[in-house]
Amino acid sequence: MSLDFAGPVSPPLRPGEQPRHFRSACPRIVRALFVASTFSFLAILAGCGKAAGTAGPPPEVKVLAVVQKDVPIVSEWVATLDGYVNAQIQPQVTGYIVKQTYKEGAPVHNGAVLFEIDPRPFQALLDQAKAQLAQAQAQMGKTQLDVDRDTPLAKERAIAQSQLDNDIQANLAAKAAVQSSEAQVEQAQLNLGFTHVTSLFDGIAGIAQVQLGNLVNPSTVLTSVSQVDPIKAYFPISEQEYLRLAERINAPQGHEDAPKDAPPLELILADGTVYPSKGRVLYTDRQVDITTGTIRVVSAFPNPKNFLRPGQFGRVRASTYTRTGALLVPQRAVIELQGSFQLAVVGSDNKVSIRIVKVGERVGTEWIIDSGVKQGEMVIVEGVQKVRDGSSVDPKPLAAAAGAD
Repeated sequence: MSLDFAGPVSPPLRPGEQPRHFRSACPRIVRALFVASTFSFLAILAGCGKAAGTAGPPPEVKVLAVVQKDVPIVSEWVATLDGYVNAQIQPQVTGYIVKQTYKEGAPVHNGAVLFEIDPRPFQALLDQAKAQLAQAQAQMGKTQLDVDRDTPLAKERAIAQSQLDNDIQANLAAKAAVQSSEAQVEQAQLNLGFTHVTSLFDGIAGIAQVQLGNLVNPSTVLTSVSQVDPIKAYFPISEQEYLRLAERINAPQGHEDAPKDAPPLELILADGTVYPSKGRVLYTDRQVDITTGTIRVVSAFPNPKNFLRPGQFGRVRASTYTRTGALLVPQRAVIELQGSFQLAVVGSDNKVSIRIVKVGERVGTEWIIDSGVKQGEMVIVEGVQKVRDGSSVDPKPLAAAAGAD
C-alpha cells in the first residue's frame, strides 16, 4: 500500500533551523505588536494629561450654624418602684385556716378580713376566762362582806384586831384575783379577735401563701399588702449631682413633707412610655454608698388606678439645672476620634477647618460644645467624610435642603 501527499514534501530541517514560512512571518508580527503597544501608551498618556489638567467641582456638604441659648439639663436615673407602705400579713395566734375572704391581687381596705382561723378553741378559752373572773368576783364580794362585818366589832373589841387584819388582806387578794381574771378575759377576747386576720391599711393584697386547712402560727406569712397610691420610686444619683441638688431636695429637719423647690419628676416605663402624672422627691438616704459613690433618693408618684406595681423598673427624668448661653450643634456633626472630639467648620471662603472641641452634655439630638467654636459658625452636618482640613466645599444649609426635598 502506498501513501500519496497533496503537495511537495519539504526537506528535513537541520538542528536549530526554523521553518521557512515562520522565518518570513516573525518580523511582521513583531512590528504589529510594537505599533499597537505604542498607540496604547500614547492614549494612556493623553488621558492622564486630560485628567490632570481639569479638576472636579468641590464636594457638596450640608451645614448648620452653631446656636447659642439657655438649655435646661435633663438627667435620667434607673428607678425601682415599691409600695408606699408594705406589710407581710402574719397571724398572731396558732390555728387552722378555715376561710380566705379576699380576692388575690385585688384592692383591700383598712380593717378588711383577709383570713379566718378556726375560732372554737379561742372561744372556749374566753368562756373559761369569764368563768374564772366570775369566781374571783364572788370571792372578792365575800371578803368585802367579812371586812364590813368585822370592822365595827374590832372597834368594840368584840373580836381580835388580827381577825380584821386577815379579812382586809383576804379582800385585797380577792381584788387582785379579779384584776388578773379580767386581764385573762381581755387576752382571750383579743386572741378570739385575732382569728380574723385583717389588713391594717388600704392597698393591694398579694397572692395567698397558704391554703384552707393549713396550720399556721405567728411566724407564718399568709400574704402581703402594699399601699400603691401613691407609689414610691427609688433611684440613685451621683455624689456630684447630690451636691448640686442638695438644697432643692433635702426637706427641713423634722419635716416629713417633700421640699417645695424640688424639681418635678417624670417616670419613663419599661416600654418607653412616659407616665402621665408627675412625681415629687420625698427624701434622700442618710449616707452615700461608698462602693458606688451614689446616694439613694426616694420619690412618690400618684397612682389612683393602681396601674403601677411594686417591683417595676423604669427611669426617672428631671431637669436638674439650666446651662446659660450654651453652644449647640447636632450630635451627628461631632466626630469622635481616639478620645477626642472634632468639628468640621466651614469658613467664609468655603474652606474647611477641622477643630478639636470640648463637649458637654447631650440635649436631645444636640450636643453642648464648651469650647472650640463660636456662635453663628457653620459646621458640617452631612458629608463630613468627604472633606479634609483646608479643602474647599460647596456648603448648603441643611434646613433649606430638607425643605426642598
